[in-house]
Amino acid sequence: MLVVADTSPLIALVNIGHTEVLATLFREIVVPPAVVAEISSPARSAVVRQFADAIPPWLRTQTPATLLALPRLHPGEVQALSLALEASADLLLIDERRAYREAQARGMAVVGTVGVLERAASQGLLDLHSAFESLKHSDFWISHRLLDRRLQLFRQGNGPSRR
Repeated sequence: MLVVADTSPLIALVNIGHTEVLATLFREIVVPPAVVAEISSPARSAVVRQFADAIPPWLRTQTPATLLALPRLHPGEVQALSLALEASADLLLIDERRAYREAQARGMAVVGTVGVLERAASQGLLDLHSAFESLKHSDFWISHRLLDRRLQLFRQGNGPSRR
């Protein structure tokens, strides 16, 4: 399974201490150079910079041959979308709403941080309530009500979903 990731899911999972689920769920994640640059930024938290300084073997960098013309998206999102499309990725991990919709419009399978956590919980890799609580207390912007609703749906057997 070829999985390409944007910056946001990596940062969110690093910040809440659950990057290990990526390797377990997907074995290998491919990221473009702009994503590596974004996680290496001095503006990132110390834990994210530590992750960037010692990139795990399951995270591989690949440069897209061409870039899509998507002026309303950030460089990491453009490179991740471009790479996922040209490599015929099985899945794209991305959170930003515009980028998510752009990927769906191009027929890509897409999942965000919440969906990754739900998949991990469905395989017994983590406690979803604890992961969502950690996410609420991180700098990841998401509605707490949405997380509560997703947890409720998950507990009712209606999760995980695609986002």
